Amino acid sequence: MKIIICTENGAKVKAVKEVLEKVWIDFSLVTEKFSSDIAEQPLSEEEGIKGAINRANNARLKYPGADYFIGMEGYVDTNNYGMFLAGIVVIINKAGKMGIGSSAKMPLPDFIQKKIEAGFELGPVIKELMNDEENNIRQYDGTNGLLSKGLYNRVDEFKDATKCALAPFKSPEFYEK
Repeated sequence: MKIIICTENGAKVKAVKEVLEKVWIDFSLVTEKFSSDIAEQPLSEEEGIKGAINRANNARLKYPGADYFIGMEGYVDTNNYGMFLAGIVVIINKAGKMGIGSSAKMPLPDFIQKKIEAGFELGPVIKELMNDEENNIRQYDGTNGLLSKGLYNRVDEFKDATKCALAPFKSPEFYEK
């Protein structure tokens, strides 16, 4: 089985791989960045889902013989209680069946929210805040890990979303009625 993971980000790849190893025994992974065809900083859950779908579909165009395509997108979403950070995973199989999963959501501090509202992307804001010249935070802990002091990191975020996105494939009897 050939699975395309539509990113080269270490945290996201690690998350997906750890979950897939619990689901399937024999598979090969291709990791490659694909365009989301949306803004660099998605500002709603809907935009995050659209970006993840676009990544998976762009991979389908390049690798039509693969079995599964996994698109991922981090996003922020604002409601009456503040701005929240979360991740989306979309899994599409070669027949076009889709599963969508979301991570838990973490509130962002006001000063970060203000930067995003001013048009900045979260990743570079955190990179500058932590003087992370080598972009290491994004590859494992992410903003979640930084804010929660390691209780919930970027790997956890995308593991949760991947598990949720697999539901239609694990329990087709409930989704194909």
